[in-house]
Amino acid sequence: MNYFHKTLTIATISASMLLSTSASYAADKWDMALAYSATNYHSEIAAKFADEVTAKTSGDLEIVTHPGGSLFGGSEIFGAVRRGLAPIGERLISALSNDDPLYEIDSVPFLATSFADARKLYEASKPELIKKLDEAGLVFLYSAPWPPQGFYSIKAANSPEDVKGLKFRAYNATTSKVADMLGMVPTKIEAAELSQAFATGVAQSMISSGSTGYDRKLWEHVSFFYDVRAWLPRNMVIVNKKAWNRLDKKTQDVIVAAATTAEDKGWAKAEELADWYLEQFKKNGMSVEPMTPEMRAAFEKVGASLKDEWLEKAGDSGKKILATYKGE
Repeated sequence: MNYFHKTLTIATISASMLLSTSASYAADKWDMALAYSATNYHSEIAAKFADEVTAKTSGDLEIVTHPGGSLFGGSEIFGAVRRGLAPIGERLISALSNDDPLYEIDSVPFLATSFADARKLYEASKPELIKKLDEAGLVFLYSAPWPPQGFYSIKAANSPEDVKGLKFRAYNATTSKVADMLGMVPTKIEAAELSQAFATGVAQSMISSGSTGYDRKLWEHVSFFYDVRAWLPRNMVIVNKKAWNRLDKKTQDVIVAAATTAEDKGWAKAEELADWYLEQFKKNGMSVEPMTPEMRAAFEKVGASLKDEWLEKAGDSGKKILATYKGE
């Protein structure tokens, strides 16, 4: 090999290595923490969101989802994203109610009990939610609901006396208070632990969506589901602000577009599946019934008390959101 060819070869290899190094440096990988099983529609939509971002950035930003609490447990995800231990994650918003009453607005009993009303409440509260998350060092991407909440019980619940003393799985402050006020015993259990909790008697009742019961095959342990339609809680996907600010504008725009698509899919899927879940319960031997007038009156009495309590905690900000929601 003559000197010219040798020099050219070295230069070519060096340039190739430089390009390879630059591409490697430019590429980024985000691990996305998810609390629910891979087959849950929230997780499935998050996976499609991640794939869309990865594809449309040509892999410059690769988002990899970790469902079922495999990266961080459900109760750890918000803090992990906030501290930068995970750049992105999904969390049930009302589980953060101890941080701020705003996070609890979608779980105020009987405030918004249909998908249309839940969407209106979301739009009314969204600007304040984005502001609150920004103050916490987080960027809001999208939010999607669970189907309306019903009451699961290992025994028939025809009157308040029937549920007194039952061990009640709570997932936020509202559900803990509902349990207390109806004479049940609340215990905090994440979704990933539900099957074992009901199988071992740690939990005997809960308020949750049909989705949760279907994912965990709760008909194996629970005989009764009452279609209360008490509220429609939501999940949200958030990003650590420092991680977000390291992205260029083009990549941020891709993420925002994918988030809009994911949100629309989430709302549509929740509504599509709401009644389907209850049909699956019936097929698997569960009793699916409306609440008796006596039980509904007891739940609504609790709901009215909790709504007043929430308004007192939320103050002017809460009143403003509710006024917008009601079109006042």
